[in-house]
Amino acid sequence: MNLNFEDEKNSRDFMEVKPNIQHRKRRSFVSLVDRAVQQHTGPLIERFRACFFLDRRFARSIDGWIEFAMKKRVQILELEFSAANVKDNYTFPHELLGLETGSTRKDLHSGIPSLRSSGCSIGFKSLKFLNLRHVNVAGEVLECLLMNCPVERVSVVAAKNLVDLRVVSPSIAWKYLAIENCPDLKTIEICNADIVSFTYIGVAINLLLSNVPLLAEVSITELEIESNNFFDSITISVELPFTQLSCYLSQLKYLTMDISEAVYNQDYVFPILANLKYLELICEPHYASALRYLTSFMKASPYLQRLVLKMNIITSWLEEMGIGKTGMEEIVTTEQMEAVAKCPHHELKVIEIVGYRARRFAAKHVILLLKNAVALEKLVIDPVRHRSRGPSMVKEDIDEEMKARNHAMKHLKKIVPSTVNFVCL
Repeated sequence: MNLNFEDEKNSRDFMEVKPNIQHRKRRSFVSLVDRAVQQHTGPLIERFRACFFLDRRFARSIDGWIEFAMKKRVQILELEFSAANVKDNYTFPHELLGLETGSTRKDLHSGIPSLRSSGCSIGFKSLKFLNLRHVNVAGEVLECLLMNCPVERVSVVAAKNLVDLRVVSPSIAWKYLAIENCPDLKTIEICNADIVSFTYIGVAINLLLSNVPLLAEVSITELEIESNNFFDSITISVELPFTQLSCYLSQLKYLTMDISEAVYNQDYVFPILANLKYLELICEPHYASALRYLTSFMKASPYLQRLVLKMNIITSWLEEMGIGKTGMEEIVTTEQMEAVAKCPHHELKVIEIVGYRARRFAAKHVILLLKNAVALEKLVIDPVRHRSRGPSMVKEDIDEEMKARNHAMKHLKKIVPSTVNFVCL
């Protein structure tokens, strides 16, 4: 039995209407879920999902939904909310886990009853997937769940009060962790765990990993710290995450990195990614550093089989900055192309270009890859940017995608070897 509450109709124009109408829509959604919970008579539910623009003002109802899901031995719990400010986020209730607000790690590991012995929390014995968006959840709560429940996947987005997450010898079922845009987060420490996949999006943190022998998939997007003072800004590079992951780089099979804002250090020696089979890079191809990074990753991944290059090209921004089609060509020069084109790769079979645009610098990246991927079997050009930028950008995106398709068919298809399957989506 699945209970999935999402008001798509009212969500589409929610941010466009007046505050009083927004509140009315919120009350209507909450009342709908309240009634469904009260009227439900089945013994178990597999999934409980609530997705709407809710915040802490509706805490009493949301607490009730969670308690209901626990009693029904829920396996998948998803609370996907959206608050105007993270300070207004709904807070996951400590009390339901037998924790007191403000409890310390000392309390957690030396006296707090486990969920196995806590009658009120028996429902979480079946929990396998926890997805929280704009829900404030403290590190102690996540640690308690991971230590005491058969949770396989945990995803937390925009939790204001998540500062430190320390997980030592968790449940053997736990395999996946995704933490995104948690503004107060300082440290993630994972020890003696069978975790397989780790995703992090946010500003640089202290990442400590110890005895994680099954870790095979990592996705890192490091964001800039917002500052009004240019001199207070912190340079982003791949060096920090590579250093934090140094003991486990050789065992990674899947790696995703956002290098859009990363500064290239020509003196840095990339570690060898000996087992890497899948690489996904998010870049801004109009800068020469993107080519340098691409070359360095190719050299460091001798057994790479699939490469996905996501191009972050915002055409309107380029034109507003006075950087037109002609000006941009000079940022990636022919000399640079020739310098990086001398690194043949003998294992790469599939290349996918996402967000391709009708710009010569974008085509240069494809040409570089075609020259280096001597064993290539398939090239996919996908002009669709899979990052929503709001309704105002829809028409521009559609126009740019059409131009990109035409550009790829005209300028790329003819240079692709006959042995390579060329696909333009």
